[in-house]
Amino acid sequence: MHSNSIGHKQLISQCLSVLPTEFFSSPLLNYEYDKLSVDALMKIFVAAQLDKWESYEDMEERLRANPEFCESIHLPSISGSQLSRRINDLPTEFAQELFQKVVHIIHDLTKDYKGINSEIGRLKIIDSTHLKLPPELCDWAFVTKAWNVVKMHTRIVVVSEDISYPDKIVPSTGNVGDVETPDLLVEEDDATYLMDRGYPSVKNLMSWQEQDISFVVRITKNIRAVPIETYETNHPAILRDVKVKYSYADEPIRLVEFEDEEHRLYRLMTTRWDLSAEQIMDLYRYRWMIETFFKWIKQHLKLVKIWSTKPQGMWNQMFLALAAYGLALILQLQTKSKKKLWPFLRLMRTYMYKPYNVFMEALHREKSKTSRGRQKVPLPKKKETEFEGNIAIIKPQKKK
Repeated sequence: MHSNSIGHKQLISQCLSVLPTEFFSSPLLNYEYDKLSVDALMKIFVAAQLDKWESYEDMEERLRANPEFCESIHLPSISGSQLSRRINDLPTEFAQELFQKVVHIIHDLTKDYKGINSEIGRLKIIDSTHLKLPPELCDWAFVTKAWNVVKMHTRIVVVSEDISYPDKIVPSTGNVGDVETPDLLVEEDDATYLMDRGYPSVKNLMSWQEQDISFVVRITKNIRAVPIETYETNHPAILRDVKVKYSYADEPIRLVEFEDEEHRLYRLMTTRWDLSAEQIMDLYRYRWMIETFFKWIKQHLKLVKIWSTKPQGMWNQMFLALAAYGLALILQLQTKSKKKLWPFLRLMRTYMYKPYNVFMEALHREKSKTSRGRQKVPLPKKKETEFEGNIAIIKPQKKK
């Protein structure tokens, strides 16, 4: 990564060269397309998310203004209308495969991370978020009056207190309930799954137990549990820690109930018998990480700015936006930066069309020391505000 040729490459080109897109440049996949290969198309849309390109006109202008970038993806010229048509026609399986290849790179870079701590291990958090679409153009996404949405059912992996990443998503129309998706998102592995009330049903709980899945899930009042054995707990917020039987399940399960600071009741079912009730309570609170992730991608990658009103275009945008997120995280991990991901991405955007080595210098530049340590702070003197010029109308204030 530090050779002279790479160092003088534009940061955006260096970033996109990390994308494992060799397969998508195959002539067999691109025999229909004279100008824009599948490889180049996906790189353009990943770049658009990374650099926050605002519209198809903006994309067209930026490509025209950056011939070096276009040359790096073998793109002679392209119009915004061509990009719009092609993102709607791109098979979503291609966008999904690119995202999965990015996830594989992140997995390799984080394989030595132990999770939250040695006792809890890695977490996988599942939840969904919705993207609102214009009703007049997206009747296929109708849910209720003036509520046309698609959903992104998401699983994130928490490999440390500071690092998490999405490793699987399931796009859907907005009328697909969360409870219908766990078969696609909960898989046998060594992680503990965290889920909110939308996901557990009696059928799902029994299935997870049969598969020996580790989980902590919040349940609704509809799932009734009969106590078998009660465990002692001294934490003031924890109301009950019991072994229970539910519905017609054969296997008993653990139920932990607690109240938060606002006296809201939480009923958690879990297969983690090895942790204390207090640890279960604290573990569940890590669910905020997926809420933060959704807020992050909507705010910083502008996922709410939709590129298409067609189903396939929307699914492609989800996968390519998350590939962009993964790409920023890969660069952060590879450079061993201590910056949080948002300041890191912000710096990337500042130096996106500068040489890669200029970005690296900025990334590792030490802050100048301007402070002289703790100084005695004098009491501030009240200053009279001075008005200059004769443009504004000034009315004297009454003295207090």
